[in-house]
Amino acid sequence: MVTITETEFEELARYIKSQYGIRLGQEKKSLVLGRLGNLLSQQGFATFSEYFGHIMADKTGSAASTLVNRITTNHTYFMRETKHFDYFRTVVLPYLQAHVKDRDLRIWSAGCSTGEEPYTLSMIIDEYFGLGKNEWDTKLLATDISETALNTARQGIYRQDDVATLPAAWRAAYTKKLDSERRAITETIKNEVIFRRLNLMDASFPFKKKFHVIFCRNVMIYFDARTRNELVRKFYDLTEPGGYLFIGHSESLNRDQTGYKYIMPAVYRKERY
Repeated sequence: MVTITETEFEELARYIKSQYGIRLGQEKKSLVLGRLGNLLSQQGFATFSEYFGHIMADKTGSAASTLVNRITTNHTYFMRETKHFDYFRTVVLPYLQAHVKDRDLRIWSAGCSTGEEPYTLSMIIDEYFGLGKNEWDTKLLATDISETALNTARQGIYRQDDVATLPAAWRAAYTKKLDSERRAITETIKNEVIFRRLNLMDASFPFKKKFHVIFCRNVMIYFDARTRNELVRKFYDLTEPGGYLFIGHSESLNRDQTGYKYIMPAVYRKERY
């Protein structure tokens, strides 16, 4: 059984913090060992130092990608924090429908994990606009750092229990039965979501236009205060005036260090000029 020394853990934790913004405190040491121990044994590394050296030497980025896929949790589910979706449906969409003159909705699910959040948003948009949806560009951008999570999201296949939290009408309209245990998201909804890999720690993001809505929920809980503040500043710069930022209910913004205005728990808005 491969073990990890204090020095090896600190070295790995510094690397993950600098590259991905994820803070691994001492309480995460057993988690790291549990998620990576078997991988090291399978790949023939006798120590974590050897493994870390392999990551540093791998110019393809494949080893680093495998590392972050193992470390990140990617826990999510349909209709998580339902009040957010209610507010999006009853307040945000009517506002955007009235004020977005070019009918190009720009919505970003940052840290989308296995796809439940962006697919839920797409279902809400489809139901809201109905037959008039064809007059709008309603495609969503969904990004995550984990290619493993993104592959699951792109497939759009979930267990019956996973989709049980969706309203019955949505399950009937937006999913189809594959077998006794699985349902698949319909192509109508899948085609509305663009999945891309993106590291939120990148110095800049490759977006030419600003977003009307950004969902970044239960992602920043893994970041320290400085990293959170820097990311929120980038979000603010990428938000259209009048646009919204949704974060997780266990998260909050430092109101003295952001231009966003508090609206309700975990919902903020960039004021219109």
